[in-house]
Amino acid sequence: RELRGPKPRSRRRWPLRQAVSMSAQMKIVKATEPDQFELDVAQAICDLEANSNDLKAELRELYIVAAKEVDVTGRKAVVIFVPFKLLKVVRKIQSRLVRELEKKFSGKHVVIIGQRRIMRKPSAGQRQPKQKRPRSRTLTAVHEAILEDLVHPTEIVGKHTRYRLDGSKMIKVYLDPKEAANVEYKVDTYATVYKKLTGKEVKFEFPVQESH
Repeated sequence: RELRGPKPRSRRRWPLRQAVSMSAQMKIVKATEPDQFELDVAQAICDLEANSNDLKAELRELYIVAAKEVDVTGRKAVVIFVPFKLLKVVRKIQSRLVRELEKKFSGKHVVIIGQRRIMRKPSAGQRQPKQKRPRSRTLTAVHEAILEDLVHPTEIVGKHTRYRLDGSKMIKVYLDPKEAANVEYKVDTYATVYKKLTGKEVKFEFPVQESH
């Protein structure tokens, strides 16, 4: 099944909503009509393409497949989904792109996630598919990839799953301590968005660096 949103089909033009250009409408590709917030995100990307010479080449290729706002302890975060095949394009400019989009959305945290498809494991008695399910399409692999997307370009240096007495579990994710000053203020956003997308509880920490 598709994780968060249907599989994009073709670029379709929807009736113009308030203050959204036709060029911006071409920046979002989905099978259903985008909502106003998605069009606002598409317009913001379109504006950046027009006005930022150092981002123009990559943004010309970029389009999104969905966008949503997520509540994070008194504020909102912007979650943008892009096609998996365009993640490499995003990675080249991600830090600058996120910074510019956060300015446009009044300081709301912005995260960018690649859209991936999960293939369910065949249930007992179900006909086995001819082609083996790729590991990258398993639930576990997709959830791990979302985690990496969330914190990019910060590196994940370790993980630990903690099991509670009530049977629930929490994933502890250790991020590169050299990046603590740059991303520590965003870890609540990462945790909230991850739980919203996967249903899994996660806590981000920065391991203490040993002094030599």
